[in-house]
Amino acid sequence: MGKLKEYTNGEVTVTWEAEKCIHSGICVRGLGKVFQPKERPWIKINAASTDALVNQVKACPSGALGYYMNASDNKESERLETKVEVLKDGPLLVYGTLKVTHKDGGEETKNKTTAFCRCGASHNKPYCDGTHVKDGFVG
Repeated sequence: MGKLKEYTNGEVTVTWEAEKCIHSGICVRGLGKVFQPKERPWIKINAASTDALVNQVKACPSGALGYYMNASDNKESERLETKVEVLKDGPLLVYGTLKVTHKDGGEETKNKTTAFCRCGASHNKPYCDGTHVKDGFVG
């Protein structure tokens, strides 16, 4: 796991792993007052309600954004219904809890949204790293 950054409003903590980010821009388009990539810090956690933050984080296609509720008695699960979505000219998104077995036999469990490469150019296979944008992938 890469370096994890955390941003909290006291009720919810939004996490971000830069190495997983495929720069889809979904967060910026969804909550532009919160997600401002040209600013530092780039996440303005107090610019939206907790519900809005959680809903936007759940839409992150790479799983780079995550969250947890700060209240110890809040047992809200990040488990999602398993669902597959093909993004136009982009990755294959798989929502839900799944076990990924790599070609070397190593396994890992994914429990949010996982973006799988469709273009074949990712340097982080089987996951998307955003290379499809630079390469002009159409699919």
